[in-house]
Amino acid sequence: MGGLIIRPLEAGDHVRWLPLWEGYNAFYGRTGVSALPGEVTQTTWARFMDPAEPVQALVAQHGDELLGLAHYLYHRSTTAIGPTCYMQDLFTADAARGKGVGRALIERVYEDAKAAGAGRVYWQTHETNRTAMLLYDAVAKRSEFLIYSKRL
Repeated sequence: MGGLIIRPLEAGDHVRWLPLWEGYNAFYGRTGVSALPGEVTQTTWARFMDPAEPVQALVAQHGDELLGLAHYLYHRSTTAIGPTCYMQDLFTADAARGKGVGRALIERVYEDAKAAGAGRVYWQTHETNRTAMLLYDAVAKRSEFLIYSKRL
């Protein structure tokens, strides 16, 4: 997609970022009774704006429109000296799907992670997210590990 810019999220982006964030959460069924509390969204946004936080955010911009987001963080690992990068959220607006926005966001996360000394980038997706997995299979190796979790 010509003219696409991948850049860090800025304070003035909140109004344009919020519909992407809401779209991402709706995609994963976090709406209605299951919706994230507003406090979570506010705290997440505040973390992006705080340079002391390990959480990072990128957006894909075309003209004045934001078309996608990628949120990632660095953490320590018991199997590496340098940090590991976990891409927690990746979302592209419906109108921009299939136009290289997701791939461009992933590639930028790779660049940023490499610059930060990370030896690995990883992420999760739902097993039904087949369309996204076509892209993921092209840009990364699928892990053989399964994820277990428990809400506390």
